[in-house]
Amino acid sequence: MKRRLIWLLLPAAALLLDWSSKLWVLAHLKPHEPMTVIPGFFYLTLGFNSGAIFGSFATAPVWVRNLVFLVAGVAAVGYFGYEFLKANTPTLQRWALGLILGGALGNGLDRINHGAVVDFLDFIFFGWHYWTFNVADSCIVCGAILMGLSLFFGKPVEDGNCKEESLIP
Repeated sequence: MKRRLIWLLLPAAALLLDWSSKLWVLAHLKPHEPMTVIPGFFYLTLGFNSGAIFGSFATAPVWVRNLVFLVAGVAAVGYFGYEFLKANTPTLQRWALGLILGGALGNGLDRINHGAVVDFLDFIFFGWHYWTFNVADSCIVCGAILMGLSLFFGKPVEDGNCKEESLIP
């Protein structure tokens, strides 16, 4: 039981970090008015992305976006949640899935609460202005990198061969 709670804290912590950072940003920043953190490199700039990654789908009709995001969100949370809770999921993959779940839930809650994802991390690299993103996006990307590493370097797991306790009662 203790192990189950510890693992479930991972996506909850990612969600809480994302949610609290967005609450702070919404309370302290005005849209598209940057707050300088590191001049010429890092800014906090409040923006709302009604589309998907890099603003894709932003010009689609609202009902199409809502339908696509609802289906994709439910499918992602269902699949990644299932993989996260499986008894034989290796530890590194469980970390990856926990970050992905927390990030997906954070951006999903934004869509429900604001009709768009709240973005605010704004970087410029050698004159190139990167897309503004948020903590949830960072969790998803870090989780995807960890998942890739675990799949590339990890051993294949056969059903029943993992010694970790099941997270499903």
